[in-house]
Amino acid sequence: MCGIVGMVNWEHDLTLQKEVLIGMTNTLIPRGPDAEGYWLSPRVAFGHRRLIVVDPQGGRQPMIRKRGEYTFTLIYNGELYNTQEIRQELISRGYSFEGHSDTEAVLLSYLEWGPSCVERLNGIFAFGIWDSKEEQLFIARDRLGVKPLFYREQTSSLVFASEIKALLKHPDISPIIGKEGLSEIFLVGPARSPGVGVFEGISELKPGHVLLYSKNGLHIRRYWALPNNVHEDDLKTTTAKIRDLFLDTVKRQLVSDVPIGTLLSGGLDSSAITAIAAESQAQNNKGPLPTFSVDYAENDKYFLPNAFQPGADGPWIERMSQTFGTQHTNCSFNIPELVQALKDAALARDFPGMADVDASLLLFSREIKKKITVGLSGECADEVFGGYPWFHRQESLDAQTFPWALHVENRLQVLSPDLIERLQPHDYLKTRYEEALAEIPQLPGSSTVHQDSRTVKKNLQREARIREITYLTITRFMPTLLDRKDRMTMAAGLEVRVPFCDHRLVEYAWNIPWEMKALEGREKGLLRHALTGVLPEDVLWRRKSPYPKTHHPSYLLAVRTWLQEIIEDSTSPILPFLNLPALKDLMKLSDTIPSGRPWFGQLMDIPQLFAYLIQTNFWLQENKIRFC
Repeated sequence: MCGIVGMVNWEHDLTLQKEVLIGMTNTLIPRGPDAEGYWLSPRVAFGHRRLIVVDPQGGRQPMIRKRGEYTFTLIYNGELYNTQEIRQELISRGYSFEGHSDTEAVLLSYLEWGPSCVERLNGIFAFGIWDSKEEQLFIARDRLGVKPLFYREQTSSLVFASEIKALLKHPDISPIIGKEGLSEIFLVGPARSPGVGVFEGISELKPGHVLLYSKNGLHIRRYWALPNNVHEDDLKTTTAKIRDLFLDTVKRQLVSDVPIGTLLSGGLDSSAITAIAAESQAQNNKGPLPTFSVDYAENDKYFLPNAFQPGADGPWIERMSQTFGTQHTNCSFNIPELVQALKDAALARDFPGMADVDASLLLFSREIKKKITVGLSGECADEVFGGYPWFHRQESLDAQTFPWALHVENRLQVLSPDLIERLQPHDYLKTRYEEALAEIPQLPGSSTVHQDSRTVKKNLQREARIREITYLTITRFMPTLLDRKDRMTMAAGLEVRVPFCDHRLVEYAWNIPWEMKALEGREKGLLRHALTGVLPEDVLWRRKSPYPKTHHPSYLLAVRTWLQEIIEDSTSPILPFLNLPALKDLMKLSDTIPSGRPWFGQLMDIPQLFAYLIQTNFWLQENKIRFC
């Protein structure tokens, strides 16, 4: 994985802006600590920071290839999992390769197929190609948005980069946010609406989209969407296809020229990946698989089971490590480390994020990086196979809003009346929710209801609603976790791959009826069934437990004390946005408020609300944000 920066300017000579390019690219050093590269021409300039994973010599960037008098230049952040197939196809068409990197496969794919090349790629990526023949910039992002990409179009110019911090280093881009940006931070965050860059003028290239920029202007095209097919396979066939796709996906993602391991929580998803990876390591005589888990000092002392976290992970991690002979490392962090890392996490993410969940992943990634450079992780199985509680609770199915944000009042109570009046929270959230619903592809015949059967009608309605919830989760919630995973890991120079995001697996699972997905009435029942024989039975059927958060009371005390210091400082930039009397009352009562009504996702409760406000204040301060 890498960090990329690019500029196109039709009026000014970019060869004179090398220092600007270097300054922008240097903000991405954590993403690419191993090498740097620059390419400048009068109209186009590219910067690249590299994390070396495959082909150290042959994968250097920017990568340039010539065809006749024309030049094609690539900067690429990503990993292809079908490199060999693409190489074989291109070789059969007369191409020759100088190395074995996926970077070269991407560039030669563009030479052969042009912008449609992206439809042939299986992987996680964000890249830009300057095509001197067409005099156009082509940039693309992977189907599900695993790798980030942002851009800013101005008069006669376009700037793009892996992260917003790089864009803000450009002298013509200012850290200004308006009504939309405030709404995203205070109402939607730590999620973010697709395409929104929060800062004025900055946009995100949406997942599954490509962008073409030339003197004729900017044109964006969607090249991928969830398919709209009736699922006709029976249970036996469906189970076999899920199993085969998953096994193939994990094995493809084990390709690396540097040490590789897995992030092991003891849950179904990471355990399945670990089992396959460990077997592959053994078959290839590569020694025991490195595995890593995270926890917090004294968490066992304070952990209390609840609906979202039914049990501790520790015994299950040990069970998996012993069963598959992995070389396991457990990373444990104390509360002061976790609190201090809130700032670094906000810097890495470019926005306030998921509080201790982000901070712990950043600390975790730094420890993992000491032993390996590439890891595999279990994100996205819950989104794809229906693992979250909101798939199974009537309250969530009935709510006409995003199911991970049912308790919006928990966050609105601490916002100032003036901010609420300006943002109109319920209207904004309703608009974003309805935008998402309007995107959902309808199955053929789904509008037909059998009026003579109430049961059939009810089942059809439930199936349609869960299809909506699945779409919302894949396109609105999952990107939050993917963004968190990318930013926290890449800030430590660690590449983490997410097998459950393979688009082939997602496409197939998307149209599977809910009755089949929730086999035996269990969350991810179909996936469990498909993994029979891969995992021990007790691991296979244990109840879901999410990424761990701290339960230590000193965390609440620490973030509450820090927040108190912020609200007592008259220069704190967050103050105008807060309802201080209400916030102070909440802080006083926070010790007595029971958990279990998170204001975001499964894990963000009162301590995480305080931490989010701390991160927001730091973000406003650090970026010297102005408002319009």
